[in-house]
Amino acid sequence: MIIRRIVKCVCFYAVLLNFGLTLTFPPKSSFAESINTPLTIRTFSIPAGSLQDAVNQFVEQSGIKLIADPVLLQGKVTFGLDGNFEIQSALNQLLENSGLQINKQAEGYIIAVQPVESGSGSSAESIVTLPLIKITADSTSRYTAMSTTTATKTNTLLRDVPQAISVITNELIKDQSIRSLGDAVRYVPGVGVSQGEGNRDALVFRGNRSTGDFFIDGIRDDAEFYRDLYNIERVEVLKGANGMIFGRGGSGGVVNRVSKQANWDPVREFTFQGGSFNQKRMTADVGYVINDVATVRLNALYEDAGSFRDGVNMERLGISPTITIKPTHRTKIVAGMERFHDDRTADRGIPSFLGRPVNVHESQFFGDPKRSNANINVLSFNSLIEHKFDSGVTLQNRTNYTTYDKFYQNIFANSQVFAGLISLGAYNNETTRENVFNQTNLLYSLNTGPISHTLMAGIEVGRQETHNQRKNGFFNNDVSQVNLRVPLNNPITNAPVDFLTRDTDAHNRSIVNVTSLYIQDQIELLPQLQLIAGVRYDMFEVDFRQRNAGRDHLKTRDDLIAPRFGVIYKPIEPVSFYASYSQAYVPRAGDQLTSLNVTVDTLRPEKFTTLETGVKWDIRPDLALTGAVYQLDRTNVITADPNDPTRTFLAKGQRTEGVEISLNGQLTSDWSVMGGYAYQTGEFTSEVPGVAKKGATVGELPRHTFSAWNRYDITPKVGAAVGVIYRGEMFASADNTVRIPDFTRVDAALFAQFTKRFRGQLNIENLFDANYFASVHNNNNITPGSPIAIRATLIANF
Repeated sequence: MIIRRIVKCVCFYAVLLNFGLTLTFPPKSSFAESINTPLTIRTFSIPAGSLQDAVNQFVEQSGIKLIADPVLLQGKVTFGLDGNFEIQSALNQLLENSGLQINKQAEGYIIAVQPVESGSGSSAESIVTLPLIKITADSTSRYTAMSTTTATKTNTLLRDVPQAISVITNELIKDQSIRSLGDAVRYVPGVGVSQGEGNRDALVFRGNRSTGDFFIDGIRDDAEFYRDLYNIERVEVLKGANGMIFGRGGSGGVVNRVSKQANWDPVREFTFQGGSFNQKRMTADVGYVINDVATVRLNALYEDAGSFRDGVNMERLGISPTITIKPTHRTKIVAGMERFHDDRTADRGIPSFLGRPVNVHESQFFGDPKRSNANINVLSFNSLIEHKFDSGVTLQNRTNYTTYDKFYQNIFANSQVFAGLISLGAYNNETTRENVFNQTNLLYSLNTGPISHTLMAGIEVGRQETHNQRKNGFFNNDVSQVNLRVPLNNPITNAPVDFLTRDTDAHNRSIVNVTSLYIQDQIELLPQLQLIAGVRYDMFEVDFRQRNAGRDHLKTRDDLIAPRFGVIYKPIEPVSFYASYSQAYVPRAGDQLTSLNVTVDTLRPEKFTTLETGVKWDIRPDLALTGAVYQLDRTNVITADPNDPTRTFLAKGQRTEGVEISLNGQLTSDWSVMGGYAYQTGEFTSEVPGVAKKGATVGELPRHTFSAWNRYDITPKVGAAVGVIYRGEMFASADNTVRIPDFTRVDAALFAQFTKRFRGQLNIENLFDANYFASVHNNNNITPGSPIAIRATLIANF
């Protein structure tokens, strides 16, 4: 019915024009006026590729009315757009070498065939009036993203990617005052937060805990630390097996951070934040346009904060400059670096008692906070070179070199409470790592008859060298006293601790070399039917040397094939139904080689297979609904001992199944939402001797989770938000002996635009002061959730 009305309006308008009549519409908004202003400037980021896809993205990014016939666009390619352009000149550049031209209309633009030169040198009229109209309003949604270049390595609409994807936009990061990845995924269905031993990011993707599936701009960021978001534009969570795109890892899901880069949109933004538990934070985001060819940007951070936990504090600082150079409109070069330091108390939380977290005050520390600390220094250099050839081929090369220097030490609870006593253990761990990865991709769009293709082929090479040494703690100068019993009513110890590397402790060096080849084709058989098929080959070589206890030396090589296949059916343009099959492998490398008991069996990679089907509906350009049903099988699983994290076991397999629903965008022009629901079940498909029986429930996997964040703008200068997070009951680990209770947490926020340059916000976490447990690592390392906490932020733009 809507399409029929649009067609009637177009026909009626064409008749009026034929009779020389003009329709005058009253202005609806200042934006409606601005799109008809000849010198309206917009910022565009459209990659080279299919002209039809580029036109769709142009409409979404500009908000203009554009008449375009898909038949004329089919099979044509474009060099893309990147930067600030006036609408008319941007369209002209987009249509360069296509044989098409843009004509201004009373209420927008029309794409037509270029006039054909006659033999006498005059131009024959060849303007074609086209039947289809694409119209969008100004896209001011805070919480929706229309496309991604991460999921397929090509710029693809989210609804055309056959897997569940959640995007945490920059506006949402600001509104929720998000500072960490753990905070970022609280409202993402199907993803949980693990404790990470109090010193690293650890997420649970569809029942699979990971500390290594983290990427920045599509490059592996494999190290144990807490990442900050001060220099991040948005966070993308891609669920399911992602081995074809990301290589090793990409098992239950991955998190990709898209960094802020220098562009031709000047920015001078400073934030000042203070809050509960003596929290202080400052950030700067400054971008300067040198000229039409070069621009620079600098992001910086300093934070000093306490905690509701006794003796726990944190200090971190970072600086991240970037420069972008465009020697021609077809070539872009981006170079950047980051220096980041994080120093904090390593907090392992509280133990359990009789199958539940022990009943103590949420602030109670177990062990010794003064001798439990974690610090890391990160130094990273990265570059991107992109060139668009006359043939329509786009070449991309991305390099990342990073060094990590990490040390952590903790004195912590390592047993359940028994007879009013608790056992403490101690150890420290030092890791240095050097990563270098290089990716080269070729992108090309072409037609084979009526079928269009978007081809992507690439090669990735990488090297990762890790040195790791663990020292176990001995109490009271006694090499036989590895555990210390203390009373529950006073679980802090001042007893002397010596740290030594025993023959049974890790003292390793590992070198991992990876060479990967991959190819992918996104095929449009019909406007309603698309396919995506790809395969990746990884040659994965590990050279592992143990420097104590006999100096074992192991070398392995894995040849891994990770396929991906998906089908997308779109009965109408805004709705897509999809089904997909994908695989991923996790060879033992990096953080998985920091224990001593490394054998050929433990080096055999884990395998992940995902079957997923779902629906994506762009209800409006600024409101998206996604639903997914999945089955994820995992084989050759390494499972930690629920009561001794230094011991691991091999399990033949586990299976996780679930349903996810998410909604992101604007319900009305003033009401923005983000949230979803997930129902998940997971079990071990075989017995894990000494740990879990066949059919045991996977740990850290709540059956029900629900989240909803709502922001409502009361006036153009005043807004408010409320968020609700519910997590169902779950087991702390695979032995299913300790249950973590369910909880409901309510968050809130107030927003005020004081002047054009200054705005403020007040965020309240856990508004009703609920008692809950935020994350776990095993049966005896359980992190209490924060009581009510308030943070005030002042944001200044100059």
